[in-house]
Amino acid sequence: MPNSRLRALQLYPVKSLAGTAPGSADVEPWGLAGDRRWLVVDEQRRLVTQRSRPRLALAAAEAGPDGGIRLSAPGMTDLSVTVPDPGATVPVQVFRDKVEAVPASTAAADWFSTYLETEVTLVHMDDPAVRRPVRQDYGRPGDTVSFADAFPLLLTTVSSLDALNSLIAQGDHADEGPLPMDRFRPNVVVEGTAPWAEDDWRRVRIGEVTFRAVKPSDRCVVTTTDQRTAERGKEPLRTLARHRRIGDDLVFGQNLIPESRGTLRVGDPFEVLS
Repeated sequence: MPNSRLRALQLYPVKSLAGTAPGSADVEPWGLAGDRRWLVVDEQRRLVTQRSRPRLALAAAEAGPDGGIRLSAPGMTDLSVTVPDPGATVPVQVFRDKVEAVPASTAAADWFSTYLETEVTLVHMDDPAVRRPVRQDYGRPGDTVSFADAFPLLLTTVSSLDALNSLIAQGDHADEGPLPMDRFRPNVVVEGTAPWAEDDWRRVRIGEVTFRAVKPSDRCVVTTTDQRTAERGKEPLRTLARHRRIGDDLVFGQNLIPESRGTLRVGDPFEVLS
């Protein structure tokens, strides 16, 4: 794959909100610097995502140089949120994991509660080096992750999206396609590879950084949510169920764990090592 390269980067400072597309991003052991370090939780301190609140897709978070964020959403006044002072953490539930996190300001909680019309709180992961280990059946001792679903980075490929859209065009809900890549909320998008080749990758290099490819990404209802309108349809899950099922999982993309630090830049060469 001599012409394979990094097509795009995506960074999501707050889990389930719209993110940004930087030209470069630093890779830390737990993911892209600043990616998914913030999380919205409900009154029981359980994560709140687009799975239950699709309107989160219409809210956006832009990261600042000091780790703070600026929030925006339809009908809301923009709000700047600073990183909370290290101090007393609270346990939050992130899928199967109990994770210690630091509550953000009351203003941030009020902002999200007003927008979602339910009581929620914004929390920050203060030290991703110790807070949340990667699943033991896929990670190694010391591997950690932010508030991402399960792994530090998600990779998708342009060719696989093209192939998926071709399948959608042949199905019962062809009017929903073609789907854009933002449905899958990747961190890195690669072009110049064969469709679905990522299923079998084990180690890859993007620019100066190497990664372990540990597991094809199983997809949920968030992929059916139009990231520009928050409306839901049937695709791509209907087509993935017919053509892209591995066991009980409907898969698209590949999960990555960094083997080294470094900086990724759009246009970097991409190489499969094994």
